[in-house]
Amino acid sequence: MTDKELAGNWGKLLAEEFNKPYFCELQNSLLKEKENGNLLLPSESQIFAAFAATPLKQIKVVILGQDPYHGIGQANGLCFSVNHGIKPPPSLVNIYKEVESDLGVLINKEDGDLQIWAQQGVFLLNSILTVTANSPGSHSLFGWQLFTDKVIQIISKKNQNVVFLLWGKYAQNKAHLIDYKKHLILKAAHPSPFSAYNGFMGCKHFSLANAYLHKNNLREIDWSIA
Repeated sequence: MTDKELAGNWGKLLAEEFNKPYFCELQNSLLKEKENGNLLLPSESQIFAAFAATPLKQIKVVILGQDPYHGIGQANGLCFSVNHGIKPPPSLVNIYKEVESDLGVLINKEDGDLQIWAQQGVFLLNSILTVTANSPGSHSLFGWQLFTDKVIQIISKKNQNVVFLLWGKYAQNKAHLIDYKKHLILKAAHPSPFSAYNGFMGCKHFSLANAYLHKNNLREIDWSIA
């Protein structure tokens, strides 16, 4: 993995990170996993898919996940998103329910690929960018958080009027990386079935995000999934 794999100006902005000791150790950890015969997810070509789909200057909304889905065929490099043809996982189903309830828009609940959001400026970032198949959280100590924390800081510094959707305590712990004077931070429970009805359902984050974008003369996000 090198800065050449990052789209647009992401590569230049993050080039220093690739040369830091923690990133070299991260790469070694991934290599050891592969040498041990473990399948890493998402595929290597999709690890930086969120960056390719949403260049820095186009970011309007950031949704922060934890780590990729660990089921084979699910992860595609965008947080909460799955490949076409894969059944949407429970957390994404609850996200869809909230979108429908909040905005009254049409959601095709059979399609879990969120590329259509990413192309409109929704940066779908996992804090940890890889996982070993069928082993949730297996790369949590590899150092990805150092890399993605830097990404969050860059967005906060370089952009204006971005909406950060922080769902669950893990994502909310990243709030200190964001300049709240320049951006809107919205917090709610995680959309997982274990917590969705403790504050995610009914949070209206999608309409609140669009209202903020409209107020700042930015095009609203079409959250529908046809």
